[in-house]
Parts: sequence; structure tokens; C-alpha cells
Amino acid sequence: MNSPSEHLIVVGVDGSPASLAALRWAVDQARRTEAAITAVMAWTVPELYDWPMPTAEQLDLATKNALHDIVRAAVPEDDLPRIRQRTAGGHPAEVILDQAATADLLVVGHRGTGTFARALIGSTARYCIDHAACPVVVIRELGTGSPRPRPRT
Repeated sequence: MNSPSEHLIVVGVDGSPASLAALRWAVDQARRTEAAITAVMAWTVPELYDWPMPTAEQLDLATKNALHDIVRAAVPEDDLPRIRQRTAGGHPAEVILDQAATADLLVVGHRGTGTFARALIGSTARYCIDHAACPVVVIRELGTGSPRPRPRT
């Protein structure tokens, strides 16, 4: 838990380009505000038929390893000490919101890929916007946004 004087930014990470952009944005914001970051990745038990079912411990370990690798690859080494990494089983939006319960800011990625999808916000981002107890920033990966309107003069 963050101390009263420590600002906390929680960022949802799933390995997608949009979540990497969100992580990088959160690191930049943390530098500016001297905040700590909690990078969160969720896992769920897959529905497998006629396959050996992985245990919750195996899934959590695999997710911890993936998150560790993603953070190390996306974040400059000087910023690594400010990042806590958390994994948990459950629906991604619920896991992220649980970690963001005492956060000052929540950052998630936008996963729009096609023309129609770009007009919509992904279900995890939408759920976080609707239910977070703190401000939410949704980051698009570079190149997926529509043209910005020009300011009127």
C-alpha cells in the first residue's frame, strides 16, 4: 500500500502494443510526479478439453515471468526501481481495479485495430473508466488514433 505522501500510478499490462504504450506513458508521468508505479497483469484459467490443466500456481508463475520480461524490455533501467509488479487470477478489469483501489491514477491501453474498433474502447478499458475510484488515462498505441481536429482560429 502506498504511504500518504507517495503518489501511485497503476498500469494494466497484457503485452499488447497498447499496454506497452500505457506502461511507457505511466513511467514518464511517474518521473514528472515522483510517483511509484504498480504494473498489473491478470491471468485466467483457460478452458481446455482433453489437455492437462495447469495449476493456479503454474499460471501465476508464468504470468509473473511474462510481466517481469515485459517491464524489463519496455522500461529504461533507471526507472525499474519505481515499479512494483503484481499478478493475480481473475478478470483483467477486476484485477486492475482491485490494485488501483488506493491509486492516484490508473493507466490502461486501448486495443482498437480496425476502423470500427478504433471508434470503440476495449471492454477492459471501458470497465475501468466506469468503475475506477481514481482518474483513468487510456493510451492508444502509436499510429492507431484518428486524425486530430485542427484548432479553430
